Amino acid sequence: MTQKSDLGAWGVWRSAGQADGGFARRVEELGYRTLWVGGSPAADLVIVEELLDATTDLVVATGIVNIWQADAASVAQAFHRIEDSHPGRLVLGIGSGHREATPERVKPLTALRSYLDVLDAEGVRQDQRLLAALGDRTLALAAERTLGAHPYLTLPPHTAHARAILGDALLAPEVTVALGSDGDGARDAARAFWRRYSRLSNYVGALERFGATGEDLADGGSDEFIDRLIAGPDAERAAAAIHSHLDAGADHVAVQALGDDPLGSLERIASALGLDQLAR
Repeated sequence: MTQKSDLGAWGVWRSAGQADGGFARRVEELGYRTLWVGGSPAADLVIVEELLDATTDLVVATGIVNIWQADAASVAQAFHRIEDSHPGRLVLGIGSGHREATPERVKPLTALRSYLDVLDAEGVRQDQRLLAALGDRTLALAAERTLGAHPYLTLPPHTAHARAILGDALLAPEVTVALGSDGDGARDAARAFWRRYSRLSNYVGALERFGATGEDLADGGSDEFIDRLIAGPDAERAAAAIHSHLDAGADHVAVQALGDDPLGSLERIASALGLDQLAR
């Protein structure tokens, strides 16, 4: 049985196309307990298996498998294959993607329920899976039928609101960081990252609901908004942003590091969080 504590307080988020065994080993060495595999990994979960094969105790969670792109029965088969080799080290995160990117995305909550029904029938237990969730109804579904929720690109007020809905279920938000000695350069990288998501209504709507104004979002995002959403430019401020989500009720934070040296950034953040002491 997977427990919330198995994920630890801190993890790392990395797109499937950017993660490999060497990256996973270094994440584990730095003291992070969980590696989240984003970018809609394929139904065969081969990348997940590669990361688990390369590490000893690291938990790998998908963040997330897109239900419109990966057949539920095939995903369940892959899950059981990996669970047999690495028991208790895989958490299956699923989600319904974005309306703008997925034309077939109709009645996503109904589709998520149906997908979970298949996972039930295929023996993927509730404590082995979670949902990407921003809205209240999806958060409630996550609490009802999974280990919990993995919100992406949110602010601490959303985390506090999600905690009230989830009750005791897992709450594991992603937090993006952009480190660099040049504060303006780090902010430019953060703004470029936000630009990719600024056209997706579910993210914009969630941010507006929890404090972002029209002025914040205009013209690529105000400096103040970018600095609130994407932490940096130094590791201490990134660590403070991570702690702000824990203080708001998160059980775990998945850190996504931007830039050309993500492992270097993750090492600095690990030090600021005190993970380097725990890993010794």
